[in-house]
Amino acid sequence: MEIKINKEIRNYTESIFFGLSLRQFIFSVLACGVAVLLYFLFRDKLGLEATSWICIIGAIPFGALGFIKYNGMTADEFVVAWVKSEILLPKVLHFKPENIYAEILKDEYKRLEKEEMKVENNNKKGKRKSKNSKKCAKNNTNKDNI
Repeated sequence: MEIKINKEIRNYTESIFFGLSLRQFIFSVLACGVAVLLYFLFRDKLGLEATSWICIIGAIPFGALGFIKYNGMTADEFVVAWVKSEILLPKVLHFKPENIYAEILKDEYKRLEKEEMKVENNNKKGKRKSKNSKKCAKNNTNKDNI
């Protein structure tokens, strides 16, 4: 005797009829019902080939609702989520990257520029003092000579 066990417990679905889950079984019956209804409505008006295509197209949405899963959502949950995100609450999202490394370097660069400015100002002040001291020294020697 062999028993099949899913590796992921969340993937377990209880089979009701012909190995289908209850959801799949209900939507399969609905798809067949819609196809039969469309067949009897259009067989006399359009012919057999066109009626068969209409039956297929009419049954597809019900089959999709029963069997399709996308990102863990059933088809009807996905349709509701899509309508909300695209029609009811659309938002334009802008991606604005933040480069922390560049911000740190920019701040460091500004700090270094300020230090260089201070050093340059100190050098200029030192040169001015030396020029002023030379002028004062000349003035003092001129006063002494008078």
